[in-house]
Amino acid sequence: MSAELGILLRPDGPRLTVEISRPDPLPLERMLLGRPAVEVAELLPRLFNLCGAAQGQAVRLALGLPAPQMPVQHEILRDHLAKLCLIWPKLVGVPPRPLPAAWAEGGTALQGWIWGGPVPERLASFIASGAGAAPLLAELAKLFSPGEAVADLPPLTDPMAVTAQENSPAGRVAEAGLMAQAEALWGRGPLWRALGRMIDLHRLALTPYPAELRPDGTAVVAAARGAYALSADAEGGRLTALTRVTPTDHLLAPGGALEQSLAALPSEKADLARLVVDILDPCVPVALELAPDA
Repeated sequence: MSAELGILLRPDGPRLTVEISRPDPLPLERMLLGRPAVEVAELLPRLFNLCGAAQGQAVRLALGLPAPQMPVQHEILRDHLAKLCLIWPKLVGVPPRPLPAAWAEGGTALQGWIWGGPVPERLASFIASGAGAAPLLAELAKLFSPGEAVADLPPLTDPMAVTAQENSPAGRVAEAGLMAQAEALWGRGPLWRALGRMIDLHRLALTPYPAELRPDGTAVVAAARGAYALSADAEGGRLTALTRVTPTDHLLAPGGALEQSLAALPSEKADLARLVVDILDPCVPVALELAPDA
């Protein structure tokens, strides 16, 4: 049993052949079925060190348990800022930015910090301005030419189906005008996805995303990587069924964003594969290998 995502890239002319070894799923049903529903709601978030608040809210909604205010908004703000300020700048070679003061409070101050002023109207001008997080986008624009490392996927419409769908922060804000400009100029590649994090952060700074309990009993909750979907049943106060679908499940689906993005990366830029994977952000450890060019 492996908890690691294996990625093997083989140069094939100008492109890369992508082989994905998906991690074995955690046997949640075996671990949780038969336990008291309240215990399951407390235990599930502790089983995962990522997006625990989102998963805790989802299981409580699905089981009809009281859902106290979970720190989901704080969790997403923190993860987005870690990527935009620390992790991605280091990977692309630009200076990291200290996290803004009182970032956990959100608000208009955080919104202004993202852009270094008002929300820009023209993306190209903003990227050239050096304001806010523009240096990160500028470096991504240099590293990836239009059409490189892109993935064109349908929007997330069936979150419980483990199929290729755009379940990501960028997908959540894909209708924004700046996102349309990024797609027209570069395609749905790394810059589009990084910009999506910025816009998602901007929106979340003022208003948390509402959790949804669908008529079929499925709970859908926003998280840093997209949306978690979870269905659960209980009888006599004990868990009888549990199904959980994560953004990483959609990311790793056949023909999904990971496979498409790496297949659209030129073989001469294979050294950027780790950056592509980090921007896609699977929530599991990754072992990436580049096979020698035959």
